[in-house]
Amino acid sequence: MFIAIIGTRSCGCSTLENYLVASKGFTVIRLELSKLSNPEYSPFIQSNHRQNNGVKKAAKHLSFLTFTDATPLQSPLPFSEDGNTVTSSFDSNRIVPSLSFSTPEEILDYVTCNWRSNFVTTDLGNREVLETFIKRPFFLLLSLDAPLTDRYRRSHSNLSFQSFVAEDDERRFGRGSSSLHEMTDWINLRVVNDHPTISAFHAHIECLDLLNPVHLRPDWDTYFMTLASLASQRSNCMKRRVGAILVRDKRIVSTGYNGTPRGVRNCNEGGCARCNEGAKSESDNDECLCLHAEENALLEAGRERVGKGSVLYCNTCPCLKCTVKIIQTGVECVIYNLSYKVDAASAKLFAEAGVQLRRFDPARPRLSVLPKLLQDDSYDTSTIDMNASDEDNDSLLIGR
Repeated sequence: MFIAIIGTRSCGCSTLENYLVASKGFTVIRLELSKLSNPEYSPFIQSNHRQNNGVKKAAKHLSFLTFTDATPLQSPLPFSEDGNTVTSSFDSNRIVPSLSFSTPEEILDYVTCNWRSNFVTTDLGNREVLETFIKRPFFLLLSLDAPLTDRYRRSHSNLSFQSFVAEDDERRFGRGSSSLHEMTDWINLRVVNDHPTISAFHAHIECLDLLNPVHLRPDWDTYFMTLASLASQRSNCMKRRVGAILVRDKRIVSTGYNGTPRGVRNCNEGGCARCNEGAKSESDNDECLCLHAEENALLEAGRERVGKGSVLYCNTCPCLKCTVKIIQTGVECVIYNLSYKVDAASAKLFAEAGVQLRRFDPARPRLSVLPKLLQDDSYDTSTIDMNASDEDNDSLLIGR
C-alpha cells in the first residue's frame, strides 16, 4: 500500500505520517529538495516538504511515540536500491527509513515493483503529479483536515488570524493544481483531526484500520450496495428513492428502482396520487400505484432466474408486501442499508421462511446483522442494536 497524505496547514499530516511509520512499519517516501524547488511542482509540495523534512522534526514526534508506547513496534531497517538515496531519522529506540527520489516517476516505478510493502508520503500534493498514481490499485489518497481555529492554535504562526484564513482559502480553493478542491474527486478517505490530544488522534486512526484492503478495493457487499444506491437515483417516487440489485453467485441478475408501472405517468408527474398528496394512514398503501424497487428487480429477473444462492441488496429494508414476494421467488438472503418502519414485521416473516436478513453498515468494512430478538409481537424496532459487535453478529443467521 502507498498512502499519500494531503491536507490543510497544521491539520496533522506529519503526525499521521510519523504514526504510520512508528506503529505500522511504513516507509517514508520523499522527493529531493532540488526537485521540489522546480516550479513544475506545486508550491504546497515545497512548503509541505520543508515542514516535514529534517531529522529533528521527525525525531521530535518519534520521541513522543516512543515514551508513550510501552511496547514499541520495531520499524523496518533502512535499505538501499540502485539510484535511491536512503536517509534515516531515529531516536534511541527506532530507526525510521526514508527513501528519496528525484522525480514522481521514479517513486511510481519503485512502489509499483514493491507494492506489497507499505509506503507513505506528504510530498505529493499536486493534481498533475497524482494523476499517474491514482490509477494504481495499491494507492490511497488520504485527505486530512481539522477545524480552522484548532489549526491556527496548533500552527504557532506569526500570521494574524485573518492572514491564516486567507492562506487557508488559497490552499483549498486556489486556481492552481495544488488546491485541495482540484483533488476532491480523487480522495479515497477523508479524516478529520478534531481531537484534543495526539493520543486521541492516534486512537481514531487505529479505528480506521487503514491497512484493511477494503479502503483500496470494496468488498462484495459494499460493491453491490453502492450499485443499489446508484439505482435508487433513477427513481422519481415522491416519497423516497429506493434501489435494489438481485445477485446470484456474485453476478448481477437484475436491478430495480421504485416508480409507477410502465406506460403510466411518472410518480413525480402526478402518476401516483398517494405519493403526491400523502396517505390518511401511514400503514394504508392500498392506493399506491408505485412498484417498489424489490418488486421491479424480481419481475425483471423472473422466478426461474432467482434460484439457489440468490441475494437481494436493497438500500432500504423491504416493506411487508415486498417481503412476501421476496420469499415467494426464492431469494435466500436480503441485505439492506436504511431502516424502515416495518423492519421487525419483515424480519419475523423472513425468519419464519428461513431467509437470511442482514443490515449493511457503510461505516464498517463488515456487516451488522439484525439481532435475533424478534419473538415478542410487541417488540419495538427502535431498540434493535444496529451497531452490535462483529463477534456477536458475524455468525448470526436470523431464523436459523
